[in-house]
Amino acid sequence: MIDRSSKQSTGKDAEALACDFLKQQGLRLITQNWSCRRGELDLVMLDADTVVFVEVRYRRHSGWGGAAESVDRRKQQKLCIAANHFLQQESRWGKHPCRFDVIAISHKPDSPPQLNWIKNAFDA
Repeated sequence: MIDRSSKQSTGKDAEALACDFLKQQGLRLITQNWSCRRGELDLVMLDADTVVFVEVRYRRHSGWGGAAESVDRRKQQKLCIAANHFLQQESRWGKHPCRFDVIAISHKPDSPPQLNWIKNAFDA
């Protein structure tokens, strides 16, 4: 369940939910909340031999657009820069194919969270 008492705990709960979901789909966690001066990566996972950079977005309602739509061009660019830094610092993953996925989570009162996994959501 997602705790909505604070924005930070909501984000952590959403990331934990997404991570558990992806593990159930066969992905393995490399790291989470990896950060550098230029940005942060919510989840970095391995899908077979592909390094997957996962952006987790949570929205309680879609009044200002849904969770998936919030990963705009500017956010995509920041994720690409952070992913590039990750691959430079963690050189063992540098030769693997990569992709960017989005887990969009929506949550209406009195119902379980709905996860939408968008594989290969955008290109670097």
